[in-house]
Amino acid sequence: MATIVENRRDTAAVPPPAELVIEAGRTEANYWRDLWRYRDLFAFLAWRDILVRYKQTVFGVLWAVLRPFLTMVIFVVIFSRVAGLPSGGVPYPILVLGGMLPWQFFAAALSESSNSLVANANLITKIYFPRIILPASAVIVAMIDFAITLLMMAAVMVWYAYVPPVRIVFLPVFILLALVAALGPGLIATALNVKYRDFRFVIPFLVQFGLYVSPVGFSSDLIEAKLGLLPRLIYSLNPMVGVIEGFRWCIGVEKSFHAASLAVSLVTAFVLLWAGITFFRRTERSFADII
Repeated sequence: MATIVENRRDTAAVPPPAELVIEAGRTEANYWRDLWRYRDLFAFLAWRDILVRYKQTVFGVLWAVLRPFLTMVIFVVIFSRVAGLPSGGVPYPILVLGGMLPWQFFAAALSESSNSLVANANLITKIYFPRIILPASAVIVAMIDFAITLLMMAAVMVWYAYVPPVRIVFLPVFILLALVAALGPGLIATALNVKYRDFRFVIPFLVQFGLYVSPVGFSSDLIEAKLGLLPRLIYSLNPMVGVIEGFRWCIGVEKSFHAASLAVSLVTAFVLLWAGITFFRRTERSFADII
C-alpha cells in the first residue's frame, strides 16, 4: 500500500503537458500568442534553411560574396567609366556597395520568403502552427548572406583606406527597415504563390526591375538636381530608396540626410507590411487545402 501511495505522489508531482487549445472565435487572439509559443520551431526552421543553403556546395559562403562583387564591377564600369556619373568624392565601388548590399538583402529576403510556403507544403498539411513563421524564418538566410557581404564591404574600405564616420552605428536601424520593406511584399507574394504557382516567375522579374529603378548605381540627389523635389518624393515611394539613402548616409557616402525622402519610403514600407500581414492572415486558413 505504501508503494502505491508513493507512486501516486510521484505521478501527481509531474506537471501535465502543455496543451494547444483552439477555441471558436478566438483564433485571432491566440494567433500572435502562438508565435511566441512556437519560437523553437522558428529557430529550427531558420537553422535548417541555413544548413540547406550551404551544405554540399563547392564554394560555400563564397557565393554570397561573388554576386555583389561581380555586380559592383559591372556597375562601376557602366555608371562610372562609361556614363561618368559622380561619386560625391568617395571611391565609386563604395558608393555602389552602399546601394547594392541593402538592395540584395531586400531581394534575397523577398525571394526566400515568397517561396517558403510551397517549399514546406508537407509541413503545412500535417501540423498546426502559425504559418507566418515560415516566411519569417526564411528571411534569416538572407540576413546571413548580408552579414557576409558586410565583411566584403569592410575589406573594400580597407583597400581604399576609407574610414567611415561615427554615424555608422545607426546602420542596424536601416537594416531593420530593409527587412520591413521586404517582409510586406514577401507575405503577399508567398500567399499568392500558394494559389497561383506561376506567380513564382513574377518575383525574379520584379527583383530585376527594382534593381534598375532603385538608386544602386547612382545617388538620389541626381534626380532632385535634374527634375526637382517633387519627382524625388514620388521616386521615394519605392521603399528601398529611403533605405539605400540611409545606408549610404551611415557609411559616409551621402553627406546629408534627406528626411522627406526617408519619411515617404517609411510610410510606403509600413503600409506594405500592414497590407502583407492582413492579406496573409485572410488567406492563411485555406493554405492546407490548396497547397
